[in-house]
Amino acid sequence: MLRYTLMRLGVFAGCLVVAWGAVYSGIFPRGFGASNLFWIVLLAMILSAPISWVVLRKERERASVQVAGRVERMKANLDANRSQEDATEAHSQAS
Repeated sequence: MLRYTLMRLGVFAGCLVVAWGAVYSGIFPRGFGASNLFWIVLLAMILSAPISWVVLRKERERASVQVAGRVERMKANLDANRSQEDATEAHSQAS
């Protein structure tokens, strides 16, 4: 999961550099006044989303498998704890 996040940040950083260059070279329009930085970050986000979707597909699938495995382990642990509590309650009621 950390690997996917770092790769996604890398794609965003690359798009940020490209967006900054495109704005300052006049390919994309500049933002109004002090909003130029916000405009560049917004452009980078818009550019990086589809690129990440396509380029990082395998890594995203790998991360989702890891998350699903963690969820299953947590569910199993909760079920085990519930069954232990039920057994303890049944034992204390029988005494």
